[in-house]
Amino acid sequence: MRGATWMVWLWGGGIATCASAAPEAPIAPSEDDLPTVVVTATRSEQDPYGVAASIDAVDVQARPDALGINPSEFLSGIPGVLARDRQNYAQDEQISIRGFGARSTFGVRGVRLYIDGIPATMPDGQGQVSHFNLDSAARIEVLRGPFSALYGNSSGGVIQLFTADGSETPLFDLGLAGGSDAAWRASANARGRSGGFDWNLDFTHFQTDGYRDHSRAKRESGNARLGRSIGDGGKLTVLVNTLSLPNAQDPLGLTRAQFEADPRSVAAVAEQFDTRKSVHQNQLGAIWEQDLGGGHSLRLLGYYGHREVEQYLAVPKAAQTNPLHSGGVVDLGSDYGGSDLRWTWKGDLAGHPFELAAGLSWDRQEQRRRGYENFIGDALGVRGALRRNEIDTVSDFDQYVQANWRLADAWTLTAGLRHSEVRFDSADRYVTAKNPDDSGRVTYAATSPVAGLLWRAADWANLYASWGKGFETPTFNELAYRADGRAGLAFDLVPARTRNGEIGVKLRPAAGLEASLALFRADTRDELAVATSAGGRTTYQNIGKARRDGAELALGWRFAERWRLQFAWTWLDASFRTPFSLCSTTPCTPVPAGSRIPGIPRRNAHAALEWGGERGWRASFAADYVGGVPVNDLGSDRAPSYVVAGADVGYGVELASGQLRTFLRVDNLFDRRYAGSVIVNDANGRYFEPAPGRTAMVGVRWTWRR
Repeated sequence: MRGATWMVWLWGGGIATCASAAPEAPIAPSEDDLPTVVVTATRSEQDPYGVAASIDAVDVQARPDALGINPSEFLSGIPGVLARDRQNYAQDEQISIRGFGARSTFGVRGVRLYIDGIPATMPDGQGQVSHFNLDSAARIEVLRGPFSALYGNSSGGVIQLFTADGSETPLFDLGLAGGSDAAWRASANARGRSGGFDWNLDFTHFQTDGYRDHSRAKRESGNARLGRSIGDGGKLTVLVNTLSLPNAQDPLGLTRAQFEADPRSVAAVAEQFDTRKSVHQNQLGAIWEQDLGGGHSLRLLGYYGHREVEQYLAVPKAAQTNPLHSGGVVDLGSDYGGSDLRWTWKGDLAGHPFELAAGLSWDRQEQRRRGYENFIGDALGVRGALRRNEIDTVSDFDQYVQANWRLADAWTLTAGLRHSEVRFDSADRYVTAKNPDDSGRVTYAATSPVAGLLWRAADWANLYASWGKGFETPTFNELAYRADGRAGLAFDLVPARTRNGEIGVKLRPAAGLEASLALFRADTRDELAVATSAGGRTTYQNIGKARRDGAELALGWRFAERWRLQFAWTWLDASFRTPFSLCSTTPCTPVPAGSRIPGIPRRNAHAALEWGGERGWRASFAADYVGGVPVNDLGSDRAPSYVVAGADVGYGVELASGQLRTFLRVDNLFDRRYAGSVIVNDANGRYFEPAPGRTAMVGVRWTWRR
């Protein structure tokens, strides 16, 4: 192992929460096996087994062997989700749900992200998970299918992280972890409760030299959740989050020849231009909840944040001389904030349980965008002359209503409606004789209805069907350039609109055994796709139709007191249904109808076998399969399919002052060479982002109870 560092890990943890790892059902209730509860689908606490939607919860605290830096460490067991650690902290993770979001080249788009109800996705649909603090988290909920549309713009799916409440017994955890490629992590967590006050405070430091050359990164994350009971039935929760990611190196992708020759290598231009990214973010939020009596309650959320991003790109020097080009250094300063007011009523309708929620949501981001040349004379990788200066503002104002009615003992109807209005405004402050005024504005609006019906066919079998409509606006990055090469933003683009249907069955045939099967189809018109990609700039176009057909299967089986089996399988056929043309070269290249949407494997699966518990010895073995992935719209190349496996072993012991847990983990056991992620439609053919070979990690977690 290159640059291996071995350290002891005292990993932030805590007690079990109300969410257990989905899709598992416990054999008998215990403090380690409490009923799963989710809120993302219906906006109230529900057992996912009784919800007419595909939703799963992952217990973050149940993974003592995880490094706890990236959401992808916890999402592999959920069907329909493809979460990829790019081994590139300058570009964030790749996350797609049922094929939505797969074409994103950086960050996350097409999937809505939340932390404790606060959006991690901006109003234009662009989001990031870099500030997800997993050390203080209780669970991650993943909602797929039609009901995702009730979260507004770009809701091909919803991922929501929930910070753990303060524990009844005050806890203090310390952590250090280390392994291959000089990767190590340190954390400190404190949580507790006293009277009407509870707290969860965390700080995490992570750094790595990276598997590849020019991929060093350091990330520090802080998170605090403070709760206070107020009066009769009221509670105020304050949420504070901070992130620092200074100068994370970007190794870029590799061509196929480079990948096959040396997966650790880096594109030469990455070192020439010193490609890198720095992010600094601070965020404050508050939630006030009040029980009004008679089944009525109010919830008011407000948040504000500031984010600074500086990124150096490998844009050819010659391309930056184009008067309309914005250069190779991106400098973004963003202020963002918003609020959500929700009223909920729980009672009876026609003698049957009924819940109704209605709310207003408003979000706004103001982004000061500057672009500079990334050269001065012959020196590359340094900030040069100003080439872009504008104020980009995007805001949304949504109204929503959602109802859940158990209209008979065996039937539950869930329905909702959301109206969204998204406004874009760009004020150009860089106007020259050769660079005209690019200012402009546009407003997009959509109404998204959703309905689902669940039938309790037996005590052990629930069948459901759901249908809905959703939409996805272009992001400001996609509006940045016009496909015809003229000045101005691409305000001729329109939102993609999707009709989404799903049928499924959820089974609990025996204690400790749970399974689910879902079949779905999503038809999209005006799908957003690449029009041109050359010279360091990409433009987009709307194409006629696209379709995503698929099936998901999940199985969780606790077949003995200390044994658990988990299996998840996804089949997904995602294709363009109408032809279009790519015009990066002359003449344009036709893309025929039926071509696969890039970035999406047809099949992927996850299987895991676990033995043990919190005390004594424990061990696990997991394997993942991902099918071949087309890397561009033309389908001219693809990343090969692969199977990788990992294993870990650990030991936990109770001490007078708390608990000590150790582990040893090995990933990619058989040292398989494969592309862990791809950069879709890369103009230079650098599609492939290699995954590490065999790696190891060792650690200890200590929890002190006061």
